[in-house]
Amino acid sequence: MKKRGKESRGKETQRKQNVGARGRSSQLRVEKSSASSEPSPETPAPAFPIVGIGASAGGLEAFTHLLEHLPADTGMGFVLVQHLDPDHESALVQILARVTSMPVREVANDLRIAPNHVYIIPPNTDMAIAQGVLKLQRRQAGRAPHHSIDFFFQSLAASDRKKKSIE
Repeated sequence: MKKRGKESRGKETQRKQNVGARGRSSQLRVEKSSASSEPSPETPAPAFPIVGIGASAGGLEAFTHLLEHLPADTGMGFVLVQHLDPDHESALVQILARVTSMPVREVANDLRIAPNHVYIIPPNTDMAIAQGVLKLQRRQAGRAPHHSIDFFFQSLAASDRKKKSIE
């Protein structure tokens, strides 16, 4: 019988941890993050993929379906940009928080993206990303069509994270 080396035992331990993380083990540990563990804009951007997802006002079903089927530990940050009515508050955060175990929050200006989190654009804003930090600005008044999704995707593609972004 062949003896296992340290490397082999390490891989077995990692496999057991991965199984537990997917919820197939009774040893699953759930840790809640506190507000103080949120990354600040001053910390360097970690290297993880940022997934930008855009939808029209009728995109709730697609967002819901996606989040229902994503594991909570993808290692990616998800930014959802939806065309929202600028004059009404959105319930998107509350609705989507019910279908995923990932934290879901409405974006505030200068918010650093963290992996395994979902971020929602607030109404009446355009959003950009720079060095892993979400930047908000009020949409310009007027009757011209607003292109919030295009605005965000352009900034994501131009950011220093372009090799780690998924659009």
